[in-house]
Amino acid sequence: MSDVARLAGVSTTTVSRVVNGRYGVSARTIAQVRSAIERLGYESSLVATSLRRSRTDVLGLVTHSFQSYTAEVLKGVMDALSRSGLDLIIYADSDLYGTYAEGWEQRHLARLAGTLTDGCIVVTPSGEIRSGIPVVAIDPAKDSQVPSVTAANFEGATAVVEHLLGLGHRRIAFIAGRAELAASWSREEGYRKALARAGVPADPSLIAQGDFNPDSAAPLARALLARPDRPTAIFAANDGMALKTLEVAKELGLSVPGDLSIAGFDDIPESALAQPGLTTVDQSVYRLGLEAARMLKALVRGGWDGPGQIVLPTRLIVRGSTAPPRSAM
Repeated sequence: MSDVARLAGVSTTTVSRVVNGRYGVSARTIAQVRSAIERLGYESSLVATSLRRSRTDVLGLVTHSFQSYTAEVLKGVMDALSRSGLDLIIYADSDLYGTYAEGWEQRHLARLAGTLTDGCIVVTPSGEIRSGIPVVAIDPAKDSQVPSVTAANFEGATAVVEHLLGLGHRRIAFIAGRAELAASWSREEGYRKALARAGVPADPSLIAQGDFNPDSAAPLARALLARPDRPTAIFAANDGMALKTLEVAKELGLSVPGDLSIAGFDDIPESALAQPGLTTVDQSVYRLGLEAARMLKALVRGGWDGPGQIVLPTRLIVRGSTAPPRSAM
């Protein structure tokens, strides 16, 4: 600040008043100080600013890892914060596809809460969240009580399985996601309910426990497809696992959708680019981020009077990865 003051020809007190947006400084002096700040590359300290003003005007986004899903969430968050005067800090593990160690979100939040951020978005937290700042969860844990944004996961999964049943499939396998997440539970319930409505018993041996990590699906898909009575269709609880299943099927010499139909959930951009295109559920991942950021902005500013959980609609997207089984042709 002393360097800025010398370059602008003003006192350090004046520089402080300009930086903190206080009154009593002429427009000409403000312009001089800002010009000096730009020339010197000066940046104010977030911690020091927060201690003076009791806020940082910075929000945080906490995620375990960056995948296509997270990237789409981030697009929505950034659009919601555009022209809001709020900045964003992102905190993620450096291990792209690492295991979900218990309490990872609490450790991340502890680093961002308080003097660095006014509130945080947590993407797919493993458990209940405790924080002294406002928090919004995207796809929360089961029985979570924090404000959250999620999709109509049960309805979306039901639509996928009903689509496969309508094509004539009866041996439909399911690769589940992280067991602690409400979304995973709801998608498996949708799978089971659709089968039950059609009078098709759910075969426990056709349900495999993944964790939303694409690599977790590879051994599960190989085991399912190595069976003498292999399924004619596999529904994976997210697109990453579905696309990995598609890779495995091709490695095994299986034709998709001739020998095997595959469906996912999310509608990430890669789903439309796959060969064949992946049948999936559009849960508007972009809107998950958009609505979460809008909710958090309002909570930080004390103006949120909406529901504690926002549930976004889902839509079945049928592409080339699903077709009637050969036995039904």
